[in-house]
Amino acid sequence: MRITVFGATGGVGQEIVGQALAAGHEVTAVVRDPDRLPERLDRAALAAVVRLDDPAAVAGRDAVLSGLGSRGRRADGVAERLTGRILTAMEAEGVRRLVVVSAVPVGPEPVGDGLVDRLALKVVGAVLADVYADLTRMEAALARSTTDWTAVRPPKLTDGPLTGVYRRVVGGAPRGSRSVSRADVAHAMLALVEDPAAVRRGVGVAY
Repeated sequence: MRITVFGATGGVGQEIVGQALAAGHEVTAVVRDPDRLPERLDRAALAAVVRLDDPAAVAGRDAVLSGLGSRGRRADGVAERLTGRILTAMEAEGVRRLVVVSAVPVGPEPVGDGLVDRLALKVVGAVLADVYADLTRMEAALARSTTDWTAVRPPKLTDGPLTGVYRRVVGGAPRGSRSVSRADVAHAMLALVEDPAAVRRGVGVAY
């Protein structure tokens, strides 16, 4: 499969690139600065490394995956703005499949969560209100688009290992969603590319 990965130098993006290459996919990595591509990623194995503003980044791709997002409490509209550029490029090139990273608080409250989990979600939501507002606007842009999008909504991200063992809920979130590794988020994103049930839906992913 020919895929393009945006945010390839970020935590989730690096994992997507590495796992996609290991699975034999043809990968184009899109980054702000090509010189920042981590050494752990085999540059020679990539089909291309291009900048964010390269109009050919999505041309001829079977799917586009995005690990773009804020790296702090202040989002400055980065997810909405950059995803908007991806959507414009995809629609111009006729590329339809898009999988992006969002977050659990953007979707519906997990059904059956206990008081502690609900309170924890509210506290995190208050602390990262700007980030989640940005992701909410990003998902609204996805819904307005003509792409076959999926928004993967993890809880707290960790640097834990790839396990391939996690829960996922299409259209909702796993009960007691507290954490998941970036490696397993990437694993879920790659798996969801070919899942028709996830098209134009949010998918909660957690341990």
